[in-house]
This record gives sequence, C-alpha cells and structure tokens, in this order.
Amino acid sequence: MSEVSMENNIADLNSCWAKDGRTPRIAIVGAGLSGIGAVIALRKAGYTDLTVYEKCAQIGGTWRDNHYPGLSCDVPSYWYSYSFEPNPDWTYRFSYGPEIFKYIEHVAKKYDVMSVVNLNSPVTELTYLGPKWQLEIEGDTPKTHGTQIFDFVISATGILHHPAYPDIAGIDSFHGPMFHTVRWDDSVSLEGKKVGIIGTGSTSAQIVGEITKKVGHMTVFQRTPHWIAPLPQKKYSAGWKALLRTCPWIHPLLSNFYKRLMLKSFAKATVGDVEEQRKIEQTCLQTLAEQVPDQELRARLTPDYKATCKRLIFCSDFYPAISRDNAELISEGIECIEPGGVRTKDGRLHELDVLVLATGFKVSEFILPAKVYGENKVELSELWDGAPRAHRAMTIPGFPNFWMLEGPTGPVGNLSLISITEVQLGYMIQCLDNMKAEKAASISVRQETFESFNKAMAEAVVSTTWATGGCDSWYIDKTGIPNLYPWHPSRFYKEMEQADFSEYEFAQEIRKPA
Repeated sequence: MSEVSMENNIADLNSCWAKDGRTPRIAIVGAGLSGIGAVIALRKAGYTDLTVYEKCAQIGGTWRDNHYPGLSCDVPSYWYSYSFEPNPDWTYRFSYGPEIFKYIEHVAKKYDVMSVVNLNSPVTELTYLGPKWQLEIEGDTPKTHGTQIFDFVISATGILHHPAYPDIAGIDSFHGPMFHTVRWDDSVSLEGKKVGIIGTGSTSAQIVGEITKKVGHMTVFQRTPHWIAPLPQKKYSAGWKALLRTCPWIHPLLSNFYKRLMLKSFAKATVGDVEEQRKIEQTCLQTLAEQVPDQELRARLTPDYKATCKRLIFCSDFYPAISRDNAELISEGIECIEPGGVRTKDGRLHELDVLVLATGFKVSEFILPAKVYGENKVELSELWDGAPRAHRAMTIPGFPNFWMLEGPTGPVGNLSLISITEVQLGYMIQCLDNMKAEKAASISVRQETFESFNKAMAEAVVSTTWATGGCDSWYIDKTGIPNLYPWHPSRFYKEMEQADFSEYEFAQEIRKPA
C-alpha cells in the first residue's frame, strides 16, 4: 500500500472521532453469544457502525452447531444469561441446548442484532494495512462477497466449532453411519441399534445418559476415566417464574449467587486449594459408589489423577446409564476401526451399527482457518505455532485494532462464558473511548507487557492442578504456558474493571512497514 494511501487511512480514521456523528467501522466475526453481546454493548456505548459476518446460515455459535441428544449447559441458567436480558422463564436450573438456542434468537431479535448480521458469509482473510483492516469475505451475495475495509476487527468465533477427529487406523472403513458429536446426524435412528461412542468427556456423558435407554446396545470406549460430580438439576414451577417476572431485581441476585458458589468451590480447587479439592473428590467418589454397584466397573471408572486436572463433568445420568444391562464400558485401547465395528488391542471386535466420535475440539484454532496478517505481514497461525497467546485473552502485539473475545488464556472451564465476554467488552470499550479522547489511529498491546504477562502465567501454572494433578490435559500447551487463566477467576474480574492504558500503545501515526 502506498504511503499516501496510508496517510489517507489515518485521516479517515481520525474523522471517525470527530463531532459529526460518525463512529469507527467495526467488523465482528461470528454471531454466537459473544458476537451478539458485542453488537449490543458497542451500540450502547455509542459505536453504531457495525457489521457481523457469520459463516453459517443461522446465528447461535456453539448452541447452533451442537444439537446432540442430551445437550445441556453445566452452568446455572441464571448465570448463563446476559446481564441486560434476564430470563425469568428458564425451565431448568441447568438449561438444555434447544432452550438456550431459543434464548439467543430472542435476544438477537429484541435488540435488532440481525439488522447488521450477514449470514453464510465466512471471512477467509484479514490483513492489517495500517491503521485499517482489509477483510476478504466469501459470502453468497454481492454484498457479502469481496473486500471490505474496517477500522477495527473483533474475533468472536469461540473454540467449540472445529471438531477433533481421532487418529485411528481404518477410521474411514466403517460401513455404518459415523459422525462427530458436533456434526450429529439427526436423520440416523438409534432405536434398537448397536451404538458405539469413542470418548468419555462431558459431551459423551450427556449423550450416553440420554440414548442408552433406547438403543439396543451401548458400547463406550474409554481411554481415561473422568471425575463426575452430580448435576443438581431442578425444574422451575410456574409460580417461581411468575415471581421473577414480577420482581426482576431477584435475577441479578441469583446470578451473583451462582457465580460466587462456583468461584468459592471449583475455581479454588483448580488453583491449588487442597481442602476444596478434597471436597470435590469426596463428592464425586460418593456419587460413583452410590450409582455404580458393580465393584469392577466402579474401579475402571475411578480416575487416578486429581479432580479439576481435567474439566470436571457435571452429570447425574452417565453412571446409571453405563450400569444398565445393555451398556458396556471398554477400557482396552483401540487397535483399529473395521467395516463391522471397532477392534480393541485385546483382539476383540465390537460389532456396531452406528459409531459416534466424542473426541472433542481443536481448541487452539479460534478464528482459523481464516488467515490473519498483522504488521509486516506476520501471519497469526504462524506466530502462534500451535500455542495461541493473547494478552488478557483479547489482544496480540503486532495486530493493532484487533480484539478477541474469549481468546487464548482466558478463564473458561466450568464458568459462564457470557459473564467473561461482558467484562471483556467493558474493558475493550474503555480502550476505544480512550482512543477517541486521544484521537489515536491505532491501539496495540506492548510487546514487553505481553511477554511479562506470559512469563507470569508460566510461573503461576505450576501450582494449579493442571500441572500437579497427574493428568495429560489441553489446559497446558507444549511450551508450558497454560491455555487457561492460571489464577483465581475473581482476579480476572477485578483486573477487567479498569483498563490499564499503560499496557497499550495508542498511536496517532502508523508505523511504516519495514
């Protein structure tokens, strides 16, 4: 790009801060919970020139892509809600997928989010031209196909949308229906069938708990047992819902109650509280003893690592389901997949009609496979090299005016991602407001700040159960730096209350390419 064009870009951006009613042009990639929340928060703050690009034909993100049997949220409904849109009509304490998806659609409609959403519009390339971003969109209409220029980009793509497939010999040879949980095939009937599922994480636990009662035979292939805590599910009465509609001030009290409950127990155990760790393990073991009468099966379901080393599962249906006469837990390693089923290392062929892959997600890909080029044409995936990093889970040095919601090293796990997104948006808007006050053309996290933060995380992670718990978890990457926030989440909430502008470079002039 020519120097004259770059200077014109600065003038164009600075005019957005003028008193002419215009605001910066902001692109939001993704129309899930984070993207929808971003539109609403930015509008409220006065930033109204917004465009959302959604790769799929519907909004909803994770709750659109995942629709497997038994799908539910393990975060209490009153906390797993936008703070500005409490829902007095939640049916259950822990909501099921279809109701959450309906809630997302309701919020998008009520706040007119769809007026700025472009569906079927995947963003394939993002290039920083200084101080603007050039986006390449491959939509299915003239309006959503081609090149667009924006002042800021917000990545709201989430992490639970890239399925991870197992590397098993013969996986393509299976003769029957085979699909990943995030690609669930609703056209396949499971009634009376011999169904196998590979994996025993949260998703598998929900599926097994739901479908075992109707399949002919359920075979669960387990590599590693998980800690499973009972889910204290509750259905709300009509009277209770009426009370919440009449007294809406109760909702924030409930939301805060469940937040404090989770931060007091699970979160403390994760960062090394031995007593809370003991309480969680005791509860899980008691549940296992009560729900699985067979001693040999119980032994194979007992983890040999500390609870919270991996993601804690909240489910009350898995243990009863795997104890049924038509269910079998296979803890032998898998040798290969054959046309007729799965063969384990002991030589046994487990004959199946349907095979489900509950093998998780590629949690390190975020906005990928889109190519993101920052300053000096540095490409994001090459910079990360399989170990994603973002300061406060939002910004990356060398990528000015680019923000991530629920980015790398954020405090996710068993917490409300809506709550985390809202505090991130508040922080980001403070930075935008400061840019406006300083008439800055760009904002970028300082390299020294970024490196110092990563060093502190690497030092902090050694005392967490991810490092001391004796398990192999995606919570720590190949370089020893955690993929999640290694301190108590309450610290994150506190840090996000007031943006520290000293961590960022607010530039009135762009840095010329080398």
